[in-house]
Amino acid sequence: MEPPHATVDDLLAAARAGLDRVEPAALGREQEDGALVVDIRPSEQRQRDGDLPGAVIIDRNVLEWRLDPCCAHRIPETGYERRVVVVCNEGYSSSLAAATLRALGLRRATDLVGGYQKWKATVTSPGPSATDG
Repeated sequence: MEPPHATVDDLLAAARAGLDRVEPAALGREQEDGALVVDIRPSEQRQRDGDLPGAVIIDRNVLEWRLDPCCAHRIPETGYERRVVVVCNEGYSSSLAAATLRALGLRRATDLVGGYQKWKATVTSPGPSATDG
């Protein structure tokens, strides 16, 4: 039986349908190209797992106020045309957050596939060696 309303999976699918999500291996290139990387993980997760180099830390509960270019409480780095890559722990809440930022007019907002955990596994795992093959 179908639920009489949308599920969180429906919301997530709709949010992701409008995003050009960033793969962890491409995050450095995004930063080099001027993207604002925003880490929305709670402080407990950042303390446990580590920081994301170059990211601006913004608590999820104030994200829209800090990134809305028209808000008096915005950070100076925000702008309607700026690329914004939102990062959470595993890449779920960041998708919802990025969709909300797009609704605010930040049309280039997106998120990181797999979040911090996939990024960390990607950047810390050894690449193929010269003897592989």
